[in-house]
Amino acid sequence: MRDPKKCIIVDDEPAAHYVLANYIKQNPQLELVFQGYNGIEAMDYLRENKVDLMFLDINMPEISGMELLKIIPNHPKTILTTAYSEFALESYDYGVIDYLLKPIYFPRFLKAVDRFFSTENVKAKEEEAIVNSISVKIDGYFIDIELDQLLYAQSFGNYVKLHTTKRTYLASITTTELEKCLPEKNFMRIHKSYIVALDKIDTTEKDFVSIKNEKLPIGITYKRELTDRLKK
Repeated sequence: MRDPKKCIIVDDEPAAHYVLANYIKQNPQLELVFQGYNGIEAMDYLRENKVDLMFLDINMPEISGMELLKIIPNHPKTILTTAYSEFALESYDYGVIDYLLKPIYFPRFLKAVDRFFSTENVKAKEEEAIVNSISVKIDGYFIDIELDQLLYAQSFGNYVKLHTTKRTYLASITTTELEKCLPEKNFMRIHKSYIVALDKIDTTEKDFVSIKNEKLPIGITYKRELTDRLKK
């Protein structure tokens, strides 16, 4: 079984929290990791944590649910919860998965969650379709690098050193550009100058990872995410 999807509740009504938290607990595919009572709390949490699904109330003081979606462009997939239906059409402009009217009944909740997992299955299939190699410019020519041979990438000015199981290449590409080309599930930036293949890490220490006897530094802002991903 896959790890449960992390979800949060953002609603100013305690009663709504009680209902949704109870429904979520009955679904082993979901894990409730945070409950916020206004948009500010939600924004603070989302800045520091990765979330898969957000149950969001529309009518809240200070910042409404719709305003929150506008402020955070890269918000989690969202199921809106509200006693009013007038925002239903507008909400779908912001990638909202479903729109639950209060009082929320369990069968309707399950239908919305099923819709969320349907979108996740499509995403997973798209990720599986990612090619197994990348094409980079080396000495004026484009060369295909097999991803299963790539150990790590090292920033080198406007170039990147690609350390593979066979040899090291100096590619005409920036670390940021390279990061966008690599599948996120297999590779991770661990430092402003290093991207590593997660399955090629031999050992980890407090401030370093080792790959083929090479010690690579871990940037402080990447430590928590690296620890979490290696656990999985």
